[in-house]
Amino acid sequence: MNSVPPSPWRPLGPCTPAACVHGPAAAAGPLRRLARLTAALLVILTGVPVSLATCRARAGLRAGVTRAWARLLLRSLGVRIEVAACGPDARGLVVANHTSWLDPLVLAATIPSRPLAKHEIAGWPVIGRLVAGSGALFIDRERLYALPATVGAIAGALRAGDTVVAFPEGTTWCGRGMGRFRPAVFQAAIDAGATVVPATLRYREGAATSTRACFVGDDSLLASMLRVAATRGLAVEVTLLAPVRPAPAGPLHTRAALAGLAEARVRANVLEDTHPLRPVLGAPSLAGRG
Repeated sequence: MNSVPPSPWRPLGPCTPAACVHGPAAAAGPLRRLARLTAALLVILTGVPVSLATCRARAGLRAGVTRAWARLLLRSLGVRIEVAACGPDARGLVVANHTSWLDPLVLAATIPSRPLAKHEIAGWPVIGRLVAGSGALFIDRERLYALPATVGAIAGALRAGDTVVAFPEGTTWCGRGMGRFRPAVFQAAIDAGATVVPATLRYREGAATSTRACFVGDDSLLASMLRVAATRGLAVEVTLLAPVRPAPAGPLHTRAALAGLAEARVRANVLEDTHPLRPVLGAPSLAGRG
């Protein structure tokens, strides 16, 4: 289940499946649903030996393999990625609004990166192996005393030239709103002198925002996956906004200031209704059949 006690790392959002999830604009038939779920299961199971083979590979190769695998899984579920806009540099700390368990896959399929993942995922069968194989950095959000070590690990990855993806809200929303950005992860960007790249993810059916992919409240992963497989024409719009660089002597020298600016930019884009769209460059495999 997606419902857990609140903590300083993970607040509770107001969204629930009953209140926020609507029916599909166009439903996939039973055979299409079965085909999607079967294909997704095969991709997941195939990913385990691949992740074992690449977990010690150089970062560039590992990110490339993860990117290809994420694209294939999204395509198998019928999810199409579209890019609305892209800043000139998507390297550094990428921070985005959080709607779904699909979000890390979407960003992994869009840019070579390492995700920030909650500690308990490492112990999940199959999924834990896949996440670890992607080079994930794990956070124990129930132990505040682990926070400095976690920030240090993120800063170390950023100094090494890795792109790290984080969801600073600490919980998921249905996609029609968003929460506050918690500032802790931004300290890693300050310590490493790394660029912060705000990003937005918006799930759509046609031109309208869709809540079909959300993973909120007491939702289960299986229920959310079944909704995705049952939805035709589901797309996720990715917007990588202009990067922000911390300034030691300027207004962006604190993590709170960085978090506030990044949140404001993401919030403004999340709440917009329309964007000019284009397919993600160099990735025809991202276009799932709706």
